[in-house]
Amino acid sequence: MAPGASAGRERPIGPGVSALWLLAPLGTSIELLAAAPMHATIQSEMASPVPAISVRYPVRLAEDAWVIPEEGPVPESTTHDAAVQRLKMLLDAWVTRTKRLARITRNLAIRWLESAPTVGIDPDVAVIEPCPKEAHLRSLRTWKPGHVAPRLCFEVVSENHPYKDYAGIQDRYAAMGARELIVFDPLLVGPRALGGPVALQVWRRDSSGALERVHFGGPPAYSVELGAWLHSNGNLLDIADDKEGLARWQTGEERERAEKERERAEKERERAEKEEGRQALAAAERRIRELEGRRHDPER
Repeated sequence: MAPGASAGRERPIGPGVSALWLLAPLGTSIELLAAAPMHATIQSEMASPVPAISVRYPVRLAEDAWVIPEEGPVPESTTHDAAVQRLKMLLDAWVTRTKRLARITRNLAIRWLESAPTVGIDPDVAVIEPCPKEAHLRSLRTWKPGHVAPRLCFEVVSENHPYKDYAGIQDRYAAMGARELIVFDPLLVGPRALGGPVALQVWRRDSSGALERVHFGGPPAYSVELGAWLHSNGNLLDIADDKEGLARWQTGEERERAEKERERAEKERERAEKEEGRQALAAAERRIRELEGRRHDPER
């Protein structure tokens, strides 16, 4: 193993078989990584209750295939766009509500190697905290002062490129330094050859620095970086404070609409109380007049 290196991401390569990439610190030479021996730990299902086999080997910090093309973003379906937009709105509201020094970005270019500035990835949604001071941000370059790797990234599986979200992006997130990666497959188009389709994947960096897959299945799933639970809502992804999904987060628009509805309900209640009071007052006045009439006319 290369000096300072640690285990990286886990990848399914067959039924009950997974691979775990080694992650080296930024600055480790590509040559050193390439020369590092591969380590494998084979655990027989017959000899051990552990139902998986793990293989560990290095992940390079840059690959030619990771160069971001200049022709612009890949076209998105309406389902993909709606899922990504709602996620960004939920997280924007979370930042506002909690007064965090964070920025929520969509398709922002993330670069981590100054020597290879065209190598990177553009997360569908990213949580950058602390955020750079620049108001206008064209890309995040982690070698620049004030630019840090996103703490959390989201990818929504595209029906045009499902393989990359199941097996083609995790190594880049491991190299980039993200703490947590969440992959949402709203249409369940993930390839069966890679264990899919599943609604949610959660990849989390462990204490050794490895990006490990900790959830691969249906909701709910827990996000450590959000301190919240992920729930599917049709083709959308919801976030909730509880596992049952009862305390779901709201977007800024939803929160404002709910507040207006609460205010209307409060005004209706006050009007009803006033009306009840007027009706009660009118009834009391009628009763007083009736009693006054009897006092002046005992035969009534």
